[in-house]
Amino acid sequence: MQGGFHSKVSWFIGITLILGALAACQQNGKGGKDDSLAMRRDFAESPVLSPAEALKAFRTEEGFQVRLVAAEPQVIVPVAMTFDERGRMWVAEMTGYMPDTSGTGEDIPNGKIVILEDTNGDGSADIRTIFLDSLILPRALCLVGNGLLVAEPPRMWYVEINGDKPGRKTLVDSLYTEGGNVEHQPNGLFRAMDNWIYSAKSSKRYRLQNGKWLKEETHFRGQWGITQDDQGRLYFNNNSENLLGDYFSPGLGRINSNQRRVAGFDENIVPDNRTYPIRPTPGVNRGYMKGVLDDSLRLVNFTAACGPVIYRDNFFGEGYNGNAFVAEPSANLIKRNILQDSSVFVRGKQAYQGKEFLASTDERFRPVNLYTGPDGALYVLDMYRGIIQHKTYLTPYLKNEIGMRGLTDPLNCGRIYRIFPENKKPETFRLSNDPATWVAALDHHNGWIRDKAQQMLTDLGKSDMVPQLRARLQQPGIGRIHAMWALEGLQALTAADLLPLLDVIDPQLCRQALAAVPSVLNAANVALLRTRLAEVATTEQTAAMAAYVLPYLAKYDAAGAQTILSTIWKQFPNDKIVADAVISNVKDREQALLTAIITWSSDTNLVVRRRLEKVLVDITNHRKARLDEALVREYPRGNLLFKTICQTCHGADGDGIQSLAPPLNHSELVTGKKERLIAIVLYGLTGPVQVNGKVYKSPEINGDMPGIASNDEFSDGDIAQLLSFIRNAWSNKADKVTEGDVQAVRRKYKGRQKSFTMEELQ
Repeated sequence: MQGGFHSKVSWFIGITLILGALAACQQNGKGGKDDSLAMRRDFAESPVLSPAEALKAFRTEEGFQVRLVAAEPQVIVPVAMTFDERGRMWVAEMTGYMPDTSGTGEDIPNGKIVILEDTNGDGSADIRTIFLDSLILPRALCLVGNGLLVAEPPRMWYVEINGDKPGRKTLVDSLYTEGGNVEHQPNGLFRAMDNWIYSAKSSKRYRLQNGKWLKEETHFRGQWGITQDDQGRLYFNNNSENLLGDYFSPGLGRINSNQRRVAGFDENIVPDNRTYPIRPTPGVNRGYMKGVLDDSLRLVNFTAACGPVIYRDNFFGEGYNGNAFVAEPSANLIKRNILQDSSVFVRGKQAYQGKEFLASTDERFRPVNLYTGPDGALYVLDMYRGIIQHKTYLTPYLKNEIGMRGLTDPLNCGRIYRIFPENKKPETFRLSNDPATWVAALDHHNGWIRDKAQQMLTDLGKSDMVPQLRARLQQPGIGRIHAMWALEGLQALTAADLLPLLDVIDPQLCRQALAAVPSVLNAANVALLRTRLAEVATTEQTAAMAAYVLPYLAKYDAAGAQTILSTIWKQFPNDKIVADAVISNVKDREQALLTAIITWSSDTNLVVRRRLEKVLVDITNHRKARLDEALVREYPRGNLLFKTICQTCHGADGDGIQSLAPPLNHSELVTGKKERLIAIVLYGLTGPVQVNGKVYKSPEINGDMPGIASNDEFSDGDIAQLLSFIRNAWSNKADKVTEGDVQAVRRKYKGRQKSFTMEELQ
């Protein structure tokens, strides 16, 4: 972007933005020339700040401070992190991410997993040890036993640890990140309370048990980053939504694959997506669109929400334990949300209006992941770079912004910060070698300590601690549920352990015990557990959880499970969450249940009936939607591009994904006028979007679909193949798109940057 033409274009766009903002300010009576000059000064340059200078650029909530833990060259482009029992940080460095706006060199094996250690207790890392190097875009890691799970697309490896050096390497999943691109691939590898490892942007979960890796289907969740609360419920988000999450234990509710949507999972926890940057933020991918930036050129709503964490400690003081913190790297800030748990639902709101928990005036501050540390501080991973938008969807507008302010270089920066109260000193809690202290640590005020103690007990197979864990199980307090899951992880949990907990007097504890029932059910105890399940199934706060457990009961007592299921839907026929839990029991038997409901009641408005009828429609559509292998052979490049840029949001079956994108299957936007579809794919579409009479809009889906017109990776022939493929995949049937068709649309809209709206297309 050094040449004359491009420099003039960049200058013109910058001036246009300033004049537009100035005009808006003048219309609102807010200012004039001085405001324009001030805004121009704010974003005309984005110099690289030293760590000391970067600290001065932060504005935090009153009473808190930010301290540097590590900076380049100790850490470079950190994207994921975990702590070990000694308090050391294991960090994934994605050094190769977007070296320039074309992504040149992303395939160079320069990524690393490093160990950072603070040996003198001053809060700053002073030793860097490279554990793994020569990795291509490593994106997630998780300590399990004496080894480390590492996600290096498309594979996930388990690497044994021998004195901080890598040992034997085992392939856990060859297709961990199948399809998608760097922005839209699984990540997180979060080890939840139920002893399973979950990922964002994924519907798989993993577990090491008896020396073998298990892999199971679970709910599809989020985009980048994943966390849990004190009840083991998972939270996540996508780039335009503040916080999403589950009401129930994460391992339940996915037995019926015919259900497209299961109420109580992937719920919108904090619907307010407003952001409050403290600097102009024109360098966002859709900054040219009306409503993306306000009059002062600051981001209005989330566009890159990521890396959420539920803060689980009392170190911050009253009112912070259980808060959700969310990163927004495009606006250089971290948001605080306050959650409220009703024992059935979790609802949240932003902690403040008009300000943020932390924000920076430094455009290169790019927080991408947040963690609660073993010292109670909030840890922030800062990629510290200019480019964060991946090339696949990079708009010409943002390319110009990057060029104007020289945001491509440098590529060798990265920072880790920790945030904590001004009047307190964080002290890292280190777990000793005595397993008895691990049991005691299950009651520690810091959630990370509790989780780690549970994991160490299970990883090291400390069966000699079972008596102590059982004793702990009989006492109230937060350590009780960790003791239960530690016993489950040791495969020592029994029905006798659970029965005292399966009491509706304490619904929260009862739901935890219900989540563990599938681990203990067998032919010997089925009668005992059936009786207790029948009891908890009649209470509103526990009925849905009881229904989720019934498929496991049915393996030993189908008639008993059916009787309890009938009791549940007859008692709660208008509860959406209970209805979906009931439907989860009847895979491929949905019609029989519908017949039973109609026989019982002629009311066509019963929620359970309407939810069931929707599933039956989805089943019919899905059966018609089998991908024709001949189509894949005819359009191999189209099939590949679909998996790379479409599948991760619209689903492998083309039926769309909750919170991300509407369906392509049965979509008139796909099978209608091909010129319209070409325009959407080239230039993007901004919501609301109508498909088959249903309006999809944020927050139900991501509000915008980016275009790929400026992506040099895809030729017009490639795009034609992609569109021909989706126009004839699943249940779709439409004429093919040619390279000439794509070129004609390019000529018609030459120079266009902004996305289309439904109104324009119609």
